[in-house]
Amino acid sequence: MKLKEYLGETNLYDKKEKLEINKAKSWLKSVSSFANGSGGKLIFGVKEDNTILGLKNYKEDSESISELIKTKMDPVPDIDIEILDFDGKIVIILTVFQGKNTPYFVVDSGSRTAYKRIGNQSVAATRLDLFNLSLKGEHITYDSLESKKSIKEVTFKELYIEFKERTGKELQEKDLKSFGLVNDEGKLSIAGALFADGHQVYQSRVFCTRWNGLSKANGLMDALDDQEFEGNIIYLLKASMDFIKRNTKKMWKKEAMYRVEYPEYPQRAIQEAIVNALIHRDYSVIGSEVHVDIYDDRLEIYSPGGMYDGTFVQDINPYEVYSRRRNPIIADLFARMNLMERRGSGLRKIIEAYQAEENYRDDLMPEFKSTESSFFVLMKNMNYDTQNGTQNDTQNETKNEGQNEDQKLTTRDRRVKILDCMTHKPSITASELSRLFSVSLSTIKRDLKALRDVGTIEYVGSSKNGCWKVINAKLLEEKDE
Repeated sequence: MKLKEYLGETNLYDKKEKLEINKAKSWLKSVSSFANGSGGKLIFGVKEDNTILGLKNYKEDSESISELIKTKMDPVPDIDIEILDFDGKIVIILTVFQGKNTPYFVVDSGSRTAYKRIGNQSVAATRLDLFNLSLKGEHITYDSLESKKSIKEVTFKELYIEFKERTGKELQEKDLKSFGLVNDEGKLSIAGALFADGHQVYQSRVFCTRWNGLSKANGLMDALDDQEFEGNIIYLLKASMDFIKRNTKKMWKKEAMYRVEYPEYPQRAIQEAIVNALIHRDYSVIGSEVHVDIYDDRLEIYSPGGMYDGTFVQDINPYEVYSRRRNPIIADLFARMNLMERRGSGLRKIIEAYQAEENYRDDLMPEFKSTESSFFVLMKNMNYDTQNGTQNDTQNETKNEGQNEDQKLTTRDRRVKILDCMTHKPSITASELSRLFSVSLSTIKRDLKALRDVGTIEYVGSSKNGCWKVINAKLLEEKDE
C-alpha cells in the first residue's frame, strides 16, 4: 500500500508528525475546517515532505483522537479512523466527513472557535463565515432568506418579458411561489428581490470600465468609458453585455463565398462569465459589486465570494470544476430561461467558446483565479498583438466591422496621418479624428496615447483651450524599426 493513495489535493488533507495531546488545538482546527467544508483527512506519523515516521503508541493515539474530538468539539463531527502499516511503520488516517450541522467549533480554554479551509490552511471563521455556516447547518441558502419586501410593493415585468422571450411560455404569478421568489405570506425571498423590477437589493450592482491601456493608471485619460449599473439581475446582465459590446470590436475578412469573423472576445464566453458572476457571487457581502474591467489586451470580471467549497479554482483542472451553487434559487431560474445549464461547469463553456473561434491560439486560453473572498475571470483579446502592443490588422485584409472598403489603413498608417492632421490643425479633437478615420473614439484615444508614450506628440495648454504639438514625427518611424 502506498501513502499517495491517501493524498488528494492539498486542501483535502493535513500531515502531522505526531499526535499533539497537550496542544490538541493544533490539529483540531483542521478537523473543524474539514467538517465545516467538504471533508478531508489528517495523517498522523508523516512529515510534510511525505517521509513516513510512524507512531510508537498508535493504539493509545487512536483512542486519544476519538476522546479529544468528543470532548473538545461541538457538535461532534462524523469521523473514521484507520490504522495502516507502511513497510513496518504505523500511521493513523483520520477521515473527517463533510458536516451536516455546521458550524463545528473547537472548545478550548473556555473559548469556542470555528475554522474554515482556505487552500491548504485552516483559519478562524469570520462573523460572516459563521452566518453562512449557520445557514448551511439549517440547510438554508442566502438567496432563500426572507427579504423586507412584499409582493405588493414590487413588480416583475422585466422577468415576465425575459421568461417569455427565452422559453416561449407565460410566467404566471403562482410560478413566483413555486420558483422560490415569494413565500406563503407574500414576502419576497432575497432571490425574489433580486429579480424584481428596480433596485431592491443594495449590493445588486455592476461597475463597468473601459480602461485606456493595459492597467488602471495610464496618464491623461485613465478611463475611456465607465458606467455603474444598479437594478435587478436581468437588467444587470443586459447592461453589462451592452457595455462590453460597445467597448469591443469585431474584425472580419472576406473569403470567396462568405466572410470570416474575428471577435475580440467570443459572445458566448462573455455571457457565460457575466452569468456566472451574477449567479455564484456572495450576496451576503454588503457593499460589494461585480466589476467588469476592459483593457487593451484583456477583459477581467471580478465577483465577490470565492469557491463555495473553499477550494482555489487555480489549483483545479478547469474541465473538472463542477457547479456547486451558492444561490440555487437564482441558478434554477436562470437555467429555466436557458441562460445556464443545470449541470456542468460554466468555465468549460468559456474555454470551449474561445477554442471555437477562427483566431484562437493556445496562449489565448482564458484564466480563472479565486481567493477566499473573490473570483476572477480573465479573457484575452484575441485581436491584440502582444509584440507590438496594437490591434492586429491582418496585413490590411481584415477590417473593423463598419469600416469602408477604401479605408484599409494599418494602425501605423493611421497614426502617421494623425500626425499630419495635427500639423495642419493643432486644435483637432479626438472626436474629429474618430469621424475622419471612421474608427471608434477608443481607438483614436489609444493612438494618441501611443504617440505620446514614444514622445512624438504632446498636448499643450488646458483641456478646453489647448492644442496638439508634434515634437518629432521620426520617433514613430524609429519605434517601428
